[in-house]
Amino acid sequence: MGKRIGIALVLALGTVFILVMYLPGMRPQPRPAVTVSGQAAIGGPFTLEDSKGNVVTEAILNGHYSLVYFGYTFCPDICPLALQNMTQALQIAGPAADDVLPVFITIDPARDTKEVIAAYLGHFHPRMIGLTGTPEQIKAAESVYRVYAEKAPGSGDTPDYMMDHTGYIYLMDKQGQYVAHFPKDATALDIANRMRRAFNPS
Repeated sequence: MGKRIGIALVLALGTVFILVMYLPGMRPQPRPAVTVSGQAAIGGPFTLEDSKGNVVTEAILNGHYSLVYFGYTFCPDICPLALQNMTQALQIAGPAADDVLPVFITIDPARDTKEVIAAYLGHFHPRMIGLTGTPEQIKAAESVYRVYAEKAPGSGDTPDYMMDHTGYIYLMDKQGQYVAHFPKDATALDIANRMRRAFNPS
């Protein structure tokens, strides 16, 4: 008796399954395909000043790949490490990276004058350029690169205040468009390998 009930139950479930699969109103509808397209909205217009006092716009990124980093010269650890990684990545990548432009944009224009930046960047890649500007110009550049930067809580008005900020290095293409970004724990080899893939996508 129990065996008959079990068989009947299996048959009933099978019948329901067939109805669900083949009757139009009961058939499960496929999920719509999800397509991810477009480009990350990182990068855009800016007007800043280099360490020689020249006005520089986003046009400086055109015609070559660029590595762009937002930081400040008084940063004790993250910023110098990022700039050192950029320097080493260009060396590791070899001749293929000879046209890559490394760019440092300060988030601390009050202290990072063009003279301070010029002296600071002497410790890094010889092609690296440093950019500063008015607070409004810096905020505008931060905005188009989606960079967070604020004076650290509790710093007050002391001259040795710290800055909280995102620590990404951005790889931009020959049109100044976003290609990739590297977090603060990325190594010079990580950056070099990603640049090579960008140069030779096949």
